[in-house]
Amino acid sequence: MVTGTGNAGFDDPSAEVLAEAAGAFGLLASPARLHIVWALAQGESDVTGLAERVGGALPAVSQHLTKLRLAGLVRSRREGRRQVYFVDDPDIVTVVRLLVGRLTDRADSAPVRHLRGV
Repeated sequence: MVTGTGNAGFDDPSAEVLAEAAGAFGLLASPARLHIVWALAQGESDVTGLAERVGGALPAVSQHLTKLRLAGLVRSRREGRRQVYFVDDPDIVTVVRLLVGRLTDRADSAPVRHLRGV
């Protein structure tokens, strides 16, 4: 493993860490999954409430939740007959809130800019 010190004085992360981060960002690259994580960052919900909030079909939201849960981005617990979902990683909540919040602020104050190469 080659590590270097950049201008900010940080060592490069390991290949394993970069692969894990890329996997998390890959899952969040879906607008539907990002919306689900955004909604869960505001508070826990069951699949029916999430489907209503994000405007998705119940089976599709359920599939997205399964992918997010298997990746460790979302957790669930049983409450009676309901399965309640939540984001248990405060760092994921911070990243999603920061990015979506900043892009929302920009969209509200300036013409829409699209990321290059997307």
